[in-house]
Amino acid sequence: MIIVMKLRLHLGLACFLLLRLGCTQEVSFRITPLRPVEELRPEALKEQPPREQGTFRKPELVELITLDPTIKLDIRYAGTNNFLGVPLYTQARAFLQRPAAEALLRAHQELKEKGYGLIIHDGYRPWYVTEIFWKATPDDKKIFVANPAEGSKHNRGCAVDLSLYDLQTGKEVTMPSGYDEMTDRAYADYAGGTAEERARRAILRQAMEKQGFQVIPDEWWHFDYKDWKQYPIMNVKFEDLGG
Repeated sequence: MIIVMKLRLHLGLACFLLLRLGCTQEVSFRITPLRPVEELRPEALKEQPPREQGTFRKPELVELITLDPTIKLDIRYAGTNNFLGVPLYTQARAFLQRPAAEALLRAHQELKEKGYGLIIHDGYRPWYVTEIFWKATPDDKKIFVANPAEGSKHNRGCAVDLSLYDLQTGKEVTMPSGYDEMTDRAYADYAGGTAEERARRAILRQAMEKQGFQVIPDEWWHFDYKDWKQYPIMNVKFEDLGG
Protein backbone atom coordinates (compact mmCIF):
# COMPACT_ATOMS: atom_id res chain seq x y z
CA MET A 1 0.00 0.00 0.00
CA ILE A 2 2.85 2.39 0.86
CA ILE A 3 4.51 1.68 -2.49
CA VAL A 4 1.24 2.35 -4.34
CA MET A 5 0.72 5.63 -2.48
CA LYS A 6 4.27 6.75 -3.30
CA LEU A 7 3.75 5.86 -6.95
CA ARG A 8 0.52 7.90 -7.07
CA LEU A 9 2.32 10.81 -5.42
CA HIS A 10 5.12 10.71 -8.01
CA LEU A 11 2.64 10.49 -10.89
CA GLY A 12 0.63 13.38 -9.49
CA LEU A 13 3.76 15.51 -9.16
CA ALA A 14 4.80 14.65 -12.72
CA CYS A 15 1.38 15.67 -14.07
CA PHE A 16 1.52 18.93 -12.12
CA LEU A 17 4.93 19.76 -13.59
CA LEU A 18 3.76 18.95 -17.10
CA LEU A 19 0.76 21.21 -16.69
CA ARG A 20 3.00 24.04 -15.48
CA LEU A 21 5.19 23.59 -18.56
CA GLY A 22 2.18 23.54 -20.88
CA CYS A 23 3.17 20.10 -22.13
CA THR A 24 1.16 17.03 -22.84
CA GLN A 25 -0.10 15.04 -19.87
CA GLU A 26 -0.15 11.81 -21.85
CA VAL A 27 2.12 9.01 -20.73
CA SER A 28 4.28 7.93 -23.63
CA PHE A 29 3.93 4.63 -25.45
CA ARG A 30 6.34 2.09 -23.93
CA ILE A 31 8.20 -0.96 -25.14
CA THR A 32 10.21 -3.57 -23.25
CA PRO A 33 13.82 -3.01 -24.40
CA LEU A 34 15.68 -6.02 -25.74
CA ARG A 35 18.51 -4.99 -23.44
CA PRO A 36 18.66 -2.42 -20.63
CA VAL A 37 19.62 1.05 -21.77
CA GLU A 38 22.18 1.16 -18.95
CA GLU A 39 24.06 -1.63 -20.78
CA LEU A 40 23.60 -0.18 -24.25
CA ARG A 41 24.70 3.39 -23.48
CA PRO A 42 28.41 2.75 -22.76
CA GLU A 43 28.61 0.46 -25.77
CA ALA A 44 27.04 3.06 -28.06
CA LEU A 45 29.33 5.81 -26.80
CA LYS A 46 32.35 3.72 -27.82
CA GLU A 47 31.01 3.14 -31.36
CA GLN A 48 31.59 5.44 -34.32
CA PRO A 49 29.02 6.64 -36.90
CA PRO A 50 29.21 5.18 -40.42
CA ARG A 51 31.81 6.76 -42.69
CA GLU A 52 30.25 8.74 -45.50
CA GLN A 53 31.50 9.61 -48.95
CA GLY A 54 30.99 13.01 -50.54
CA THR A 55 31.12 16.68 -49.67
CA PHE A 56 28.84 18.13 -47.03
CA ARG A 57 27.90 21.58 -45.81
CA LYS A 58 29.50 22.73 -42.58
CA PRO A 59 27.02 22.05 -39.76
CA GLU A 60 25.47 25.08 -38.05
CA LEU A 61 23.11 23.87 -35.39
CA VAL A 62 20.74 26.49 -34.00
CA GLU A 63 18.92 26.10 -30.69
CA LEU A 64 15.27 26.54 -31.57
CA ILE A 65 14.10 28.49 -28.54
CA THR A 66 16.68 31.20 -29.32
CA LEU A 67 14.69 32.01 -32.47
CA ASP A 68 11.36 32.46 -30.71
CA PRO A 69 10.70 31.81 -27.00
CA THR A 70 7.08 30.90 -27.81
CA ILE A 71 8.32 27.67 -29.42
CA LYS A 72 7.64 25.20 -26.61
CA LEU A 73 9.80 22.25 -25.65
CA ASP A 74 8.72 18.83 -24.39
CA ILE A 75 11.95 16.91 -24.95
CA ARG A 76 10.81 13.42 -24.07
CA TYR A 77 14.24 11.80 -24.33
CA ALA A 78 15.60 14.07 -21.59
CA GLY A 79 13.24 12.44 -19.09
CA THR A 80 11.45 9.17 -18.46
CA ASN A 81 8.27 9.91 -20.44
CA ASN A 82 9.45 8.19 -23.62
CA PHE A 83 9.15 4.80 -25.27
CA LEU A 84 12.13 3.37 -23.35
CA GLY A 85 11.18 4.89 -19.99
CA VAL A 86 14.64 6.27 -19.16
CA PRO A 87 16.51 9.50 -19.98
CA LEU A 88 18.59 9.37 -23.16
CA TYR A 89 19.68 13.03 -23.23
CA THR A 90 21.48 14.86 -20.46
CA GLN A 91 19.82 18.18 -21.39
CA ALA A 92 16.32 19.14 -22.56
CA ARG A 93 17.32 21.06 -25.69
CA ALA A 94 16.37 21.07 -29.40
CA PHE A 95 18.58 22.03 -32.35
CA LEU A 96 18.30 22.07 -36.15
CA GLN A 97 20.64 23.15 -38.93
CA ARG A 98 20.13 26.87 -39.54
CA PRO A 99 18.10 26.65 -42.79
CA ALA A 100 15.80 24.04 -41.24
CA ALA A 101 15.50 26.05 -38.02
CA GLU A 102 14.55 29.21 -39.91
CA ALA A 103 12.00 27.27 -41.97
CA LEU A 104 10.49 25.86 -38.77
CA LEU A 105 10.26 29.40 -37.36
CA ARG A 106 8.26 30.50 -40.43
CA ALA A 107 5.87 27.58 -39.93
CA HIS A 108 5.48 28.50 -36.25
CA GLN A 109 4.68 32.11 -37.12
CA GLU A 110 2.09 31.08 -39.70
CA LEU A 111 0.44 28.66 -37.28
CA LYS A 112 -0.04 31.47 -34.77
CA GLU A 113 -2.58 32.99 -37.16
CA LYS A 114 -4.64 29.82 -36.71
CA GLY A 115 -4.36 29.81 -32.94
CA TYR A 116 -1.56 27.28 -32.62
CA GLY A 117 2.12 27.14 -31.80
CA LEU A 118 4.74 24.43 -32.21
CA ILE A 119 5.82 22.16 -29.39
CA ILE A 120 9.08 20.30 -30.03
CA HIS A 121 9.71 16.75 -28.86
CA ASP A 122 13.05 16.20 -30.60
CA GLY A 123 15.38 17.77 -33.15
CA TYR A 124 19.05 17.02 -33.70
CA ARG A 125 19.91 13.66 -32.14
CA PRO A 126 23.47 12.45 -31.51
CA TRP A 127 24.22 9.27 -33.46
CA TYR A 128 24.97 7.20 -30.35
CA VAL A 129 21.31 7.61 -29.24
CA THR A 130 20.16 6.19 -32.58
CA GLU A 131 22.42 3.20 -31.87
CA ILE A 132 20.73 2.72 -28.49
CA PHE A 133 17.25 2.93 -30.03
CA TRP A 134 18.09 0.30 -32.64
CA LYS A 135 19.54 -2.23 -30.23
CA ALA A 136 16.79 -1.72 -27.66
CA THR A 137 13.81 -2.01 -30.04
CA PRO A 138 12.27 -5.41 -30.92
CA ASP A 139 12.40 -6.42 -34.58
CA ASP A 140 8.65 -6.07 -35.08
CA LYS A 141 8.87 -2.37 -34.17
CA LYS A 142 12.12 -1.43 -35.89
CA ILE A 143 10.08 0.28 -38.62
CA PHE A 144 9.75 3.14 -36.12
CA VAL A 145 13.48 3.63 -35.45
CA ALA A 146 16.38 4.44 -37.77
CA ASN A 147 19.13 1.96 -38.60
CA PRO A 148 22.39 3.39 -37.19
CA ALA A 149 24.31 1.79 -40.07
CA GLU A 150 22.63 4.35 -42.32
CA GLY A 151 22.18 7.11 -39.75
CA SER A 152 19.07 9.13 -39.06
CA LYS A 153 18.07 12.48 -40.50
CA HIS A 154 17.86 13.49 -36.85
CA ASN A 155 21.61 12.80 -36.70
CA ARG A 156 22.08 15.32 -39.53
CA GLY A 157 20.13 18.02 -37.70
CA CYS A 158 17.48 18.02 -40.41
CA ALA A 159 14.58 16.16 -38.76
CA VAL A 160 12.18 17.33 -36.10
CA ASP A 161 9.50 15.63 -34.02
CA LEU A 162 6.77 18.05 -33.04
CA SER A 163 3.11 18.78 -32.48
CA LEU A 164 0.81 21.74 -31.83
CA TYR A 165 -0.21 23.57 -28.70
CA ASP A 166 -3.22 25.81 -28.28
CA LEU A 167 -2.21 29.46 -27.88
CA GLN A 168 -5.13 30.21 -25.56
CA THR A 169 -4.60 27.36 -23.12
CA GLY A 170 -0.89 26.74 -23.64
CA LYS A 171 -1.60 23.01 -23.71
CA GLU A 172 -0.62 20.49 -26.34
CA VAL A 173 -3.54 19.42 -28.53
CA THR A 174 -4.66 15.84 -29.06
CA MET A 175 -3.78 14.06 -32.29
CA PRO A 176 -4.86 10.67 -33.70
CA SER A 177 -2.04 9.06 -31.69
CA GLY A 178 0.42 9.97 -29.00
CA TYR A 179 4.03 10.83 -29.73
CA ASP A 180 6.28 7.83 -30.44
CA GLU A 181 3.29 5.50 -30.46
CA MET A 182 4.39 2.40 -32.37
CA THR A 183 0.99 1.51 -33.84
CA ASP A 184 -0.89 2.18 -37.07
CA ARG A 185 -2.54 5.17 -35.36
CA ALA A 186 0.81 6.94 -35.78
CA TYR A 187 0.69 6.74 -39.58
CA ALA A 188 0.46 10.09 -41.34
CA ASP A 189 -2.59 8.92 -43.31
CA TYR A 190 -4.35 7.03 -40.50
CA ALA A 191 -8.10 7.47 -41.05
CA GLY A 192 -9.15 6.91 -37.44
CA GLY A 193 -9.35 9.24 -34.50
CA THR A 194 -11.75 12.17 -34.37
CA ALA A 195 -12.38 14.65 -37.16
CA GLU A 196 -10.84 17.38 -34.99
CA GLU A 197 -7.67 15.35 -34.41
CA ARG A 198 -7.25 14.65 -38.12
CA ALA A 199 -7.89 18.32 -38.93
CA ARG A 200 -5.16 19.44 -36.52
CA ARG A 201 -2.77 16.86 -37.97
CA ALA A 202 -3.50 18.28 -41.43
CA ILE A 203 -2.92 21.86 -40.26
CA LEU A 204 0.48 20.88 -38.88
CA ARG A 205 1.42 19.00 -42.02
CA GLN A 206 0.38 21.82 -44.35
CA ALA A 207 2.35 24.42 -42.39
CA MET A 208 5.48 22.27 -42.33
CA GLU A 209 5.33 21.16 -45.96
CA LYS A 210 4.92 24.77 -47.08
CA GLN A 211 8.33 25.48 -45.55
CA GLY A 212 10.22 22.58 -47.14
CA PHE A 213 9.62 19.77 -44.64
CA GLN A 214 8.14 16.39 -45.50
CA VAL A 215 6.28 14.10 -43.14
CA ILE A 216 7.32 10.45 -43.03
CA PRO A 217 4.54 7.88 -43.65
CA ASP A 218 4.93 6.03 -40.34
CA GLU A 219 4.92 9.02 -37.96
CA TRP A 220 2.66 12.08 -38.27
CA TRP A 221 4.95 14.04 -35.91
CA HIS A 222 8.25 13.44 -37.78
CA PHE A 223 9.27 15.92 -40.50
CA ASP A 224 12.46 15.86 -42.59
CA TYR A 225 13.90 19.03 -44.06
CA LYS A 226 14.43 19.04 -47.83
CA ASP A 227 18.22 19.64 -47.71
CA TRP A 228 19.08 16.82 -45.30
CA LYS A 229 21.44 15.15 -47.78
CA GLN A 230 23.71 18.18 -47.64
CA TYR A 231 24.65 17.59 -43.99
CA PRO A 232 26.81 14.90 -42.37
CA ILE A 233 25.85 12.47 -39.63
CA MET A 234 26.82 14.03 -36.32
CA ASN A 235 27.58 12.54 -32.93
CA VAL A 236 28.07 15.65 -30.77
CA LYS A 237 26.48 15.55 -27.32
CA PHE A 238 24.20 18.37 -26.25
CA GLU A 239 26.54 19.40 -23.45
CA ASP A 240 29.29 19.93 -26.04
CA LEU A 241 27.18 22.34 -28.12
CA GLY A 242 27.59 25.23 -25.71
CA GLY A 243 24.93 27.55 -24.40
